[in-house]
This record gives sequence, C-alpha cells and structure tokens, in this order.
Amino acid sequence: MLDQQNRLIDYLRISVTDRCNLRCRYCMPAEGVESLPHGEILRYEEILRLARIFSSLGIRRIRLTGGEPLVRQNLDQLVRGLKQTHGIRSVYLSTNGVLLKAQLPALLDAGLDGVNLSIDTLDAAEFEALTRRNALADALAGLRAALAIPGFQVKINCVPSELNSDRWCALAELARSHSNLDVRFIELMPLGLGRTLRRKTEQEVLSVLEARFGSSTPCAAAPGSGPSRLVRFPGFQGRIGFISAMSHSFCEHCNRIRLTADGKLKPCLYYSHSIDLCTLLRSNADDDRIRNAIAQGIHEKPMAHHFSNAAPETADSSELCPNEGESRLMNQIGG
Repeated sequence: MLDQQNRLIDYLRISVTDRCNLRCRYCMPAEGVESLPHGEILRYEEILRLARIFSSLGIRRIRLTGGEPLVRQNLDQLVRGLKQTHGIRSVYLSTNGVLLKAQLPALLDAGLDGVNLSIDTLDAAEFEALTRRNALADALAGLRAALAIPGFQVKINCVPSELNSDRWCALAELARSHSNLDVRFIELMPLGLGRTLRRKTEQEVLSVLEARFGSSTPCAAAPGSGPSRLVRFPGFQGRIGFISAMSHSFCEHCNRIRLTADGKLKPCLYYSHSIDLCTLLRSNADDDRIRNAIAQGIHEKPMAHHFSNAAPETADSSELCPNEGESRLMNQIGG
C-alpha cells in the first residue's frame, strides 16, 4: 500500500513483548520498568489475524522484536504461523542473542529467514557495563550458532556511542571471514534514554574503520532491503552497514510501520500517535473495520521524523509534526 507521500509500505515490525533480559543503558534504566500485564499483550492468534489483514494491504516482510522476543515462550509457533500466512514472504528476528542458541533449531524449522543480533562490544567487561548483565558469552554463542547455518542471513547491530568508541573495529572484524554477515552501526536516536548519551555519527565511525582497514567501497543493497548504507573493506567477505537516521535521514524512503506488544499501530517511530488495534480485535470488529483502520494509519504516515529541528525548507511544518514526539522507552515501543 502507498502512503500519502507515495512510499510503498511493505514492512511490518511486530513487538511480541516489552520484557527484556538485559538493561542496556540507552534503552532501559537499571531497575527496569513496569511491564505490561499479560492480559494487555497481544496473543499469538491475534497477531496472526492481524498479519493476514496486513498482508491483504501489501505487507510482505515481518520482523519480530521486543523487548527481547526470545523471552516469550514458543516464539517458533508464531514464526511458523506467520510463514504460513498468504502473502508474507519473509520473517526475521531481532534479538540480543542471549537465548538464541537453544531456540535456533526450532526457529529454523519454523522457517525463520534471518536474525539481527544487538551486540555493542566484544569486551566482556564493557558488555556488562553497557547491558548491566554478564551475558556476552551467551550472546556470542547465539551468534556462532546463527553463522554456522549455510545461507542464513545474520546481521550484528551496534549502537556507537561514547560507551564503546574503542570497540568498533573488533566488531567490524567479524565480517572479514563471514560472507553471510553484515555488521551495522546504527546511530543513536534522541529517544527515551538515548537522549542521555553522546551520539557517534556515521562519519565518525567510518573514519575510524577506514583508518584501520583501508578505504571502503560502497555496496548496492537489494531493492527494498531497508535503509542501511553498505560498504566493503579490502579482504572482507561480509559487509559493513550504517543506519543513520540523524546524519543521513532516510525518511523519504521509509517503508515500515510498527505494531507494539499491546497492539498499537505506530506509523512512525518518533511520534506518539498510534491506532489501537487491540481494542478493535477484542471488541469483535470484523476484518474490514480493522483493515480500514490500518489503511488509514498507513495513509497518514508522517513525512519525516523531527528528531532534529532542521526541516526541509519546502516542507510544511504541520505535515512534518502532526502530533507530539514519542516519550516511551524503546522496549515499550518495539526495537
């Protein structure tokens, strides 16, 4: 389906839980946050019904997120149901990897197409300082298990900040010997606790990597594969990517919408505006009514975020900023 900016919206990120087994400093406070009651979380059968409706509107790719999605039991059952949904071409998972090794066989059997692992450093002490948990060994075990699957798409997501600025090269080095691995650096956004840390830009990270590995060569991404800007370094089998919402905005090409764990459709990560699909589901609304609500949300997707006050000179500010910014933490929105 096209939104009012004529962007094709075909990618849905579904948060299956707001709970997480880590406490990353840019995401959650040390004491955690109050979790949603179980009764407010969408059931798997509700997610599958929504997936069928989303598919009828042109959604073709789904990514399961959290919180940490693997803390929810029997996630492979949801993956299997999504893969069997007419029109859904691929299902991916974003995870911190801590629970991945044990669950990967069932997820693969269910048809999972690929996995993104959030790993910000390979130094155990620094990992514990960043996540407030001593779990790097488990995360790396999950990574190794995923990389061992022939043809399985694996990506590492690193958020570069003042907390890990001396560890980027070690992460990038992982792409040297793995052709099925992209190591991506995702700019910290001023959202939730991300406002408390100093962001490192794409250019800062790239300069450090090129000083270590030599000049990079741009790589073409597959059509519709997302906003990552990809490069390759000499001798590397895998690629290095950058997702830079702040320094290289990609809003004009954005193809995604989000569904929170409690059933709110968010057309844009930044804005607080959402559409309550859970209430529609549980009030016995028929598929057409839910479909119309989703279609309206997609149509009204904002032109761009306004993390920065700098807006295109030709853009109408009322179109750019139709409602207030998002105030929830990332685990509550869906990573």
